Amino acid sequence: MYRSLDPEQTLETVALLSRRIGERFPASGLSRVCAELCAIATESRQKAVWFSRPNYALRCLVAVVILLSVSVLGYSIAAMDLRFGSLNAGDLVQVLEAGINDVVLIGAALFFLVTVEARVKRSRALLALHELRTIAHVIDMHQLTKDPSLLRGDAILTPSSPRRRMSFFELTRYLDYCSEMLSLTGKIAALYAQELRDAVVLSAVNEIEVLTTALSRKIWQKIMILHKLDDAAIAEDPRGRC
Repeated sequence: MYRSLDPEQTLETVALLSRRIGERFPASGLSRVCAELCAIATESRQKAVWFSRPNYALRCLVAVVILLSVSVLGYSIAAMDLRFGSLNAGDLVQVLEAGINDVVLIGAALFFLVTVEARVKRSRALLALHELRTIAHVIDMHQLTKDPSLLRGDAILTPSSPRRRMSFFELTRYLDYCSEMLSLTGKIAALYAQELRDAVVLSAVNEIEVLTTALSRKIWQKIMILHKLDDAAIAEDPRGRC
């Protein structure tokens, strides 16, 4: 029961996070990004179901093409009038060379046809994973200017400096929401690796996991700075923090 990710529960977790962000920071850019992540999670759940099911229509088409190819090849061989007694060494070499080339080409064509379903699913999975990789960078952009050191009150702003309107608690929650979104982005990506036993897809999923972990690590460094600032403020004025 707990040996695989449940797409339904993953989607519910993303939807709950979207509501939490919307309630805490209504009409914010982060809430819109999380709503987009929720939409991607919904699409991922549908795609995961599609990946887990065999494509019988495509398999039937491939089987028909293979059957026709083998039939044409068999008919061609049967129609050949070969009398090995009348062939010299040069002719025999040419016949064998042509036969080997045909076998190699037909084998490559059969391999292409047999693996076409896996390649179609791989292509769709990589496109979806590219969306997740992009939205991870979008999440990182939203926390980029959230500098906790500016809460000390002694910062000197320039006309181009971003305006700081968040309190200590709000900034902590904002950064924590970004970290949760990055973690869920990695979990949505893992749904594809769970349904597709494909080395290329697994490699792409691992890259997203590494990316989201690295981005989340930067966010938690900011959260740790916030907690240190809060501890310093309590030490300076214990009554003011009660």
